[in-house]
Amino acid sequence: MIIKNVSLETVCGITSKIPQSRHPEVAFAGKSNVGKSSLINVLMNRKSLARTSSQPGKTQTINYYNINDMLYFVDLPGYGYAKVNVNVKAQWGKMTENYLHSSEQLKQVFLLVDIRHEPSENDRIMYRWICENGYRPTIIATKLDKIKRSQIRRQVDLIRTGLEAEEDTVIIPFSAQTKQGREEIYEILDHILEEAQ
Repeated sequence: MIIKNVSLETVCGITSKIPQSRHPEVAFAGKSNVGKSSLINVLMNRKSLARTSSQPGKTQTINYYNINDMLYFVDLPGYGYAKVNVNVKAQWGKMTENYLHSSEQLKQVFLLVDIRHEPSENDRIMYRWICENGYRPTIIATKLDKIKRSQIRRQVDLIRTGLEAEEDTVIIPFSAQTKQGREEIYEILDHILEEAQ
């Protein structure tokens, strides 16, 4: 996949109506500090179009990035950040649920989980939630550069077991630093675009 043109096209807040786009959509879900913006920037070949922050919980909207006028990356609000009050958390959850229910073009959900740790309860809830909405999520195991190569297999197995994921669920170890895993994600995106034609 060669990405030539990228723009942040739509930002949906809590009261916004989910837009019905004319192109396939892929959504990115994950905990607030899991590296979602970094992944999206690497995939878009941009340094900082998706805003990264040292303060988790910054993405409080659903952001639609138009890719080559062929595909949308949909960045969902991060979940599980402790310093956000309960009402805001509930609103983020409603936004995400509303999106999963009402998008007619959603083709794939990428669920990001930190490869260094066993999936949290929030990760497990989100995984089940995505599955219950009829999608088979692809798991992106982020922060790959923070562990030794010899640990990768064990950590991937830990994520699969922790999420109670199906045996054939795709788990892609990914590093925003080295860009390892990007080509595997591009292959999935290429397949989605082929099917949409």
